[in-house]
Amino acid sequence: MRLVVGVTGASGAIYGIRMLEVCRDLGVETHLIMSDWARYTIQVETDYRVEEVEQLASFTYRPGDLAAGLSSGSFRHQGMVVIPCSMKSLAAIAHGFGSTLLHRAADVTLKERRPLVVVPRESPFSIIHLENMLVLARAGAVILPPAPAFYHRPATVRDLVDATVARVLDHFGVEHALVHRWGEPATRNRGSNGISPAIPSGGPAGK
Repeated sequence: MRLVVGVTGASGAIYGIRMLEVCRDLGVETHLIMSDWARYTIQVETDYRVEEVEQLASFTYRPGDLAAGLSSGSFRHQGMVVIPCSMKSLAAIAHGFGSTLLHRAADVTLKERRPLVVVPRESPFSIIHLENMLVLARAGAVILPPAPAFYHRPATVRDLVDATVARVLDHFGVEHALVHRWGEPATRNRGSNGISPAIPSGGPAGK
């Protein structure tokens, strides 16, 4: 399994970080593109260093590296997620404005009919935001806002984050045990995710 992970400067950097951590622990190969503003947001919102986040990915790319393999449809992968996705990146992807590698990689994912999952972080949505989402949905993208369910009784911020990451992984067919699913026997302990812990005690997602 090979996934492209785009992280923009929208609030919610922990969603992208956790996505990378879970993929690493599940053995999923990740190709990470972080925007310049994503690097800033990581420093503002979390206790992670940008270098630590980059090390979670199998491969990392600079946003201006349009010569990278991800710019071409010949680069084979099983899908791409933009998590979190800013409204600027949403607009760029929706209208084919591939001025950065992140936007170009998403454009290529759509044109090659591969799964593209977009996790938008904004509230409330304006008409412009909603229309851009509709454009992407019609082009085949999945619009997946970070709106976790509560039937699994989340006890920590990480439980809430994991619920969104779990939904993203489901769309790529990646097996995981991050959350208790509706209708399954309630044998899972709250706070357990079925894989080795990746966020240290007291880390940004445990606050």
